[in-house]
Amino acid sequence: MAKYTAEIAWQRTPNEKFVDQKYSRAHTWSFDGGVTVAASSSPTIVPLPYSNADNVDPEEAFVASLSSCHMLFFLHFAAKAGLIVDSYTDTAQGIMANNQQGKLAMTQIALKPSVTWQNQITIELSTLESLHHQAHEACFLANSVHSQIIIEPQQLKS
Repeated sequence: MAKYTAEIAWQRTPNEKFVDQKYSRAHTWSFDGGVTVAASSSPTIVPLPYSNADNVDPEEAFVASLSSCHMLFFLHFAAKAGLIVDSYTDTAQGIMANNQQGKLAMTQIALKPSVTWQNQITIELSTLESLHHQAHEACFLANSVHSQIIIEPQQLKS
């Protein structure tokens, strides 16, 4: 079993009453490797100026973590298959909507990865789909959520 920790820190400023709901939601996430990330609630959830649109919000981080997990497993399975990846990018998108219980939830995450292979070779679609399927099945974050996760590999135009 592995454990993962993050320190989340928020501080009320002296001029904020707090009980009036007019306080900054900006805070930090600090990780064991020494990285600190500026975070906030999403401006779509808590309006400006009480959110900070420049900071990462939990919804964005959720989508990014699923995309990152998928990518890391994809790279693993590509390497295992003897395929050399030069680059991998993903423009992932999460959809927030009411779930079946009527609660606001991240109901769908669409991953749209684009892969560039060494020497710009073309990989057969069935191989690409197989690698993404393996990655999705292995991604422990995807296995941890109830949201629908859609993988839409993007073909790079030559």
